[in-house]
Amino acid sequence: MSTADWDSKLVIGQKAKAPKVTRKETDLNAARRAGAVVGTEKKVTGGVNKAHMGTDHQRIAKLDRENEVAPPPKVPPSVGKAIQQARMEKQLSQKDCAQKINEKPSVLQDYESGRAIPNPQILAKLERVLGVKLRGADIGKKLEGPKKS
Repeated sequence: MSTADWDSKLVIGQKAKAPKVTRKETDLNAARRAGAVVGTEKKVTGGVNKAHMGTDHQRIAKLDRENEVAPPPKVPPSVGKAIQQARMEKQLSQKDCAQKINEKPSVLQDYESGRAIPNPQILAKLERVLGVKLRGADIGKKLEGPKKS
């Protein structure tokens, strides 16, 4: 039997690599990145799927149900009717009224139908153009001019 060392690796047709002597800082840094310097070898292990490790799905579902956020309030139907009546009195189409407040006609349609989320700026523009109160109490009441002191 031969006295071959079982731990050594013999590659036929390849020159044996002699250890490189580092003369530059860049060579040393490259060796560190490659893990060639003793003590810098990284331990590689298989990842663990943490998604299925003891999750309590019923508890998570219960937390989700408790933390549900209520949808934002929509425009009340009384506001939509007040907008529509005031617009009809001024003989404005939805397109004309929307053009006067610098909004799209679809925005005005949403306000009149009660599908829109109220925006105070848009309501203020509508109040000025239509001359009708649309916020707070007395919705649909005619606006008076500025108070004189």
